[in-house]
Amino acid sequence: MRYCWMGQAKMMKDGKVFRIIQENCWDPEIRIKEMNLSGVTVQVLSTVPVMFSYWAKPQDTLDLAQILNNDLAATVKKYPKRFIGLGTLPLQAPDLAVKEMYRCVNELGFPGVQIGSHVNEWDLNAPELYDIYAAAERLNCCLFVHPWDMQTDGRMSKYWFPWLIGMPTETTIAICSMLMGGILEKFPKLKVCFAHGGGAFPYTVGRISHGFNVRPDLCALDNKVDPRKYLGSFYTDSLVHDHDALRLLTSVIGEDKVILGTDYPFPLGELEPGKLIDSMEDFDNKLKDKLKAGNALEFLGLSRKQFE
Repeated sequence: MRYCWMGQAKMMKDGKVFRIIQENCWDPEIRIKEMNLSGVTVQVLSTVPVMFSYWAKPQDTLDLAQILNNDLAATVKKYPKRFIGLGTLPLQAPDLAVKEMYRCVNELGFPGVQIGSHVNEWDLNAPELYDIYAAAERLNCCLFVHPWDMQTDGRMSKYWFPWLIGMPTETTIAICSMLMGGILEKFPKLKVCFAHGGGAFPYTVGRISHGFNVRPDLCALDNKVDPRKYLGSFYTDSLVHDHDALRLLTSVIGEDKVILGTDYPFPLGELEPGKLIDSMEDFDNKLKDKLKAGNALEFLGLSRKQFE
């Protein structure tokens, strides 16, 4: 990262500017001011996915993860009523990832970690990741899955397609990999939340289920359970930017399984957190409270009293 002028910095990737970010990406005091203005009492912090660095040497990624995790922990410790931390792990080295997960939970006090939608050539059903899922179950460590490393060249190089189309596609692949790969069968206590309303999955679950049943020779290779039967077993966030989409999301994924997501402070996020949920005339106050707070607390294994 290169600081370029007051309150802004350049994130660099391969020697090129990846994104210009503002100080609300690193300054908790600025964040708290903006939270107060938008009525957000508590915010969950996690690293920018481009910094997962699964492509790097395992020890280098571990070193970076520990720097990021320690910084998050220091922020949470300073403002325990306003922030919650999700750690990051060197997933390309599962043995190191498990050790860092234990440190995140037992030493840093994080209720969970954020992981990418894939790890280099591994999708989330890869046997190499089983030890990580087993550790997450033992620790009651929740997993927040965020898309990353989308295709950016060829047909995807125009119209901001990697972010508009690539990210939802990555999330859909991540969900299907976990369900059809039998991860929730092998690890039934695993708590997983997928970003951006679960990508295309809530809209295409009918097609996915139908395909699973008519071509089990292609789809039921690793798990004989119809993916539809896992509805209600995992979470998504609410970041869909559309009333009808949010209505469908809560119907398909479950009113108890959708969590307010904002993508703050980036352009594709909800600029006024919770505005879409509040504007849903057919959602009663009980449901709105679940979506804005209750479901997140349940996913994270936390209570409201901790933040009063």
